[in-house]
Amino acid sequence: MARKSVAKRLFRWATGALVIVLLLILTVLILFRYVNPPTSAFMISYSYANPTKELEQTWVSLQEISPWMPLAVVASEDQRFPDHWGVDFSAIQNALAEYRAGEGLRGASTITQQTAKNLFLWNGRSFVRKALEAGLALAVDALWPKQRILEVYLNIAEFGPGIYGVEAASRAHFGIPAHQLSANQSARLAAVLPNPKVLSAASPSSYVRERAFWIRGQMDQLSGLKYLKDL
Repeated sequence: MARKSVAKRLFRWATGALVIVLLLILTVLILFRYVNPPTSAFMISYSYANPTKELEQTWVSLQEISPWMPLAVVASEDQRFPDHWGVDFSAIQNALAEYRAGEGLRGASTITQQTAKNLFLWNGRSFVRKALEAGLALAVDALWPKQRILEVYLNIAEFGPGIYGVEAASRAHFGIPAHQLSANQSARLAAVLPNPKVLSAASPSSYVRERAFWIRGQMDQLSGLKYLKDL
């Protein structure tokens, strides 16, 4: 009887703790729908690992960002962004099918998943982190409008070592504010997102130039600025 009593108390404690954690996450997500996050897990990690280096980031609203930039990241990272619910299950199925066919396992993370990861989680490929990322992405998509997701993503994404957000990236790489970015410059910034610590938009390698050219073509194929106008 004593063991059953202890087990019941532990179960109630664990259940209560889980409810508290979920309510806390829900509260933070609702808050960040309206209030700009002061930092992110990735920015904190960078500052901890590089205490002598200054992190560059300036928050700007989506209206202060060239409309080419959100189109560029959607064309590059997540072309079904307007339609999915935070997780693109079709892309995941395709990636797994390609893996089973003998091809390499490619990522299928949406912009919403990347936003959740950058804000709250850590880098890596563990199943636990991916599961948390997917759960947070579904919650973010349910609680935030698509425009808010793009705004937060573009302000916390890393575009170079210690360079976070499109405003800091635009000034560091091109010497202009984010609202002046051209379609080609936006495509070049989007091209470095898969590996911003190695790839450079200011001094693009042949890979970055080729990827930017591909992204620019995808932007046109998606019908240009019309693609995101109804978000």
